Amino acid sequence: MDLSNLKPVAGSTKARKRIGRGPGSGLGGTSTRGHKGAKSRSGYSKKIGFEGGQMPLQRRVPKFGFKNINRVEYKAINIETIQALATAKNLEKVGIENLIEAGFISSTQLVKILGKGAISSKLEVSAHAFSKTAEAAIVAAGGTVVKL
Repeated sequence: MDLSNLKPVAGSTKARKRIGRGPGSGLGGTSTRGHKGAKSRSGYSKKIGFEGGQMPLQRRVPKFGFKNINRVEYKAINIETIQALATAKNLEKVGIENLIEAGFISSTQLVKILGKGAISSKLEVSAHAFSKTAEAAIVAAGGTVVKL
């Protein structure tokens, strides 16, 4: 036995179908593509969302609104929450790290302090943004506001 008499096992290989080689081949004429229509033509490719000529969904559904790519989203935290956190942990400075530790925000979120509730102790609060009422309440209690 040598390399010259090696051949594949019977039935393991097939000859490829040679279409469009005349009527004698049995695969001439329409070349297995059926009769007429876009799919029988060369270079045919169906558009994404094509529904056989019916008005496609993306053209039937009305369009409205837009998404502002410059929008900055803040996680809102009220001063009553800040006060509760400060009394529970006995803090004088409340920052982003404290809020992450307490589980109010994730490390990627921006924080805005809002003015719901009351603040009784003198606190130094640092956040990315403050509402006017929150800032006024913190300052009125003798605390300070640090914008990051």
